Amino acid sequence: MSDPHKSPDDELAGTEQPFVQHLVELRDRLVKALIAVMVAAGGLALYPGPARLYDMLAAPLVATMPAGSTLIATSVISPFLVPLQVMFMVALMLALPFVLWQVWAFVAPGLYSHEKKLVLPLVVSSTLLFFIGVAFCYFFVFGQVFKFIQNFAPSTIKATPDIEAYLSFVLTMFLAFGMAFEVPIVVVVLARMGLVSIDKLKAFRGYFVVLAFIVAAIVTPPDVVSQLALAIPMCLLYEVGIWAAQIFIKHTQAPDEEASATKS
Repeated sequence: MSDPHKSPDDELAGTEQPFVQHLVELRDRLVKALIAVMVAAGGLALYPGPARLYDMLAAPLVATMPAGSTLIATSVISPFLVPLQVMFMVALMLALPFVLWQVWAFVAPGLYSHEKKLVLPLVVSSTLLFFIGVAFCYFFVFGQVFKFIQNFAPSTIKATPDIEAYLSFVLTMFLAFGMAFEVPIVVVVLARMGLVSIDKLKAFRGYFVVLAFIVAAIVTPPDVVSQLALAIPMCLLYEVGIWAAQIFIKHTQAPDEEASATKS
């Protein structure tokens, strides 16, 4: 029985320490994640080095440029800063699995067993799909897009792109394709939360095709190659998401949901 004379301060007694412990644990895991990124950056600085990393990033464009053409730097410090930005971008991607593991280790103790079955596969699969989208963009889309652009360039124009503008373009395309490849995750989450049924997702196929081409037209350069390269995988991944959602819902039900499903 509660004491009517107990003060608000007494009611909060004992709650400060767990809260502080959570903050300390969060700080420690953020520090570990930051150290992982810095270690990856240090390794990349030694080999292959920031300059070589930028050369690798620019390789798809350089391969399609006319002989003798090179990228240019319009800012005095660009040759120094831009390769460093590329190095830290690659370091973050290399350390991302460890960073996500730290996030998972922080939130997992507060989750039920069925919630862990829901969250962990989504974290792993979303990370893999993002990397696949970036790789697809770098190894396939860039080469096709740059060839398409060079074929339309007048012979009187000498292509000399700026290294900062190219980095901005690359980051935009990486983000666009990485996020586009998350379509199955979005479909699975919507279906698992009960916001949209599987039947409605199937009925939405035709509308999603139109939506995919609209998104591709907005986020990619105004060329047919990149738009098709983004829209077609999105449509295919939507079908993958519907298929995965049916399996995912079946294997991540809470105990009370399984009981009600058995009774029905």
